[in-house]
Amino acid sequence: MLAERVRNIAPSATLAIDAKAKQLRKDGKDVVIFGAGEPDFNTPENIKLAAIKAVNSNITRYTPVGGIPELKKAVADKLKRENNLDYDASEIIVSCGGKHSLYNIAMAVLEKGDEAILPVPYWVSYEEMIKLAEAKPVFCQTDERFKLTAAMVEEKISPKTKMLILNSPSNPSGAIVNPDEIRKIAKLAVDNNFYVVSDEVYEHFVYGSNEQVSIASLGDEIKKLTIVSNSVSKTYAMTGWRIGYTAASREIIKAMDNLQSHSTSNPSSIAQMAALEALNGLQDSVKLMVKAFDERRRFIHKRLNEIEGVSCAEPEGAFYAFPDVSETGMGSMEFSSKLLDEALVAVVPGIAFGSDRHVRLSYATSIKEIERGLDRIDKWVKQKTVKIIS
Repeated sequence: MLAERVRNIAPSATLAIDAKAKQLRKDGKDVVIFGAGEPDFNTPENIKLAAIKAVNSNITRYTPVGGIPELKKAVADKLKRENNLDYDASEIIVSCGGKHSLYNIAMAVLEKGDEAILPVPYWVSYEEMIKLAEAKPVFCQTDERFKLTAAMVEEKISPKTKMLILNSPSNPSGAIVNPDEIRKIAKLAVDNNFYVVSDEVYEHFVYGSNEQVSIASLGDEIKKLTIVSNSVSKTYAMTGWRIGYTAASREIIKAMDNLQSHSTSNPSSIAQMAALEALNGLQDSVKLMVKAFDERRRFIHKRLNEIEGVSCAEPEGAFYAFPDVSETGMGSMEFSSKLLDEALVAVVPGIAFGSDRHVRLSYATSIKEIERGLDRIDKWVKQKTVKIIS
């Protein structure tokens, strides 16, 4: 009796693995968790205090559906300051987290018969959102370092192409699309008249000499076709506060606002006040978090490549490593399941991201915990290799 749209939804593998690992911990097992993608830092004190002040000031009632004017202005100021983008309040909507923003985008823009180009590997929910909108995901393979090029995108363009989802830095691979390729992709979008959804939630987590470029900043023509999605979740360790935002043309934002008015209505009034402080307040906590992640990134990359049968491209951004484990003779689901059951280490199977050769490890945990987990993986893989040889 259930609707077909929900019968065909695949559950989130990231959340499923994380839930199982946390239950094992609750049962007294010493589990090392590389699962869910959220910073292990606490929300900064100034942001928490802003929320407490909001409660004490009775800012606890409905707000405008698409967010309070002050927060929209703060988003616009942030986009101008950090991304060289000019948007006004009518071109911005605040939603209940980045995932909600992306779902609203898919529902507002896609329809039956449309195609959405999805670079592989991809965040688990993109595919399901496209299918819920009754559109078709068109998978676009990247190279061995997960680098996307305009030539790869061009091969997938058809008369039915309505959208390209661009996530740079990427979840799960940490890859960043080179600025030159971003410019070429922008030209493809303009020439072929399709939208680019630019998911920039990991924009601050960029390491070394790498550079993140917002495609909407490359001229008026591509800006009209770009839908910028972001949130405060990762940058300010606010995953549970559920505040995301979108910047796009007035037509798209109005459609998203109408949709949101009949689904969730406004985001939490208290969380909006916290997000306002996050965007307008001191940014020192962000710099400290990025510095810590960079140290962990280099450590986990080196150690993974020292494990026999495992190879890992260097993550350029975000806080994930996406090693290839195919030489162990196991697919990603078998590898992840047995690793959790036998070595008490939780990783996410890559098949959820479109690649059965890989698994995802989040390094949003201490170096000590990373080292503990990798020691277990190394020992476990060696035992498996010995059994295969025997």
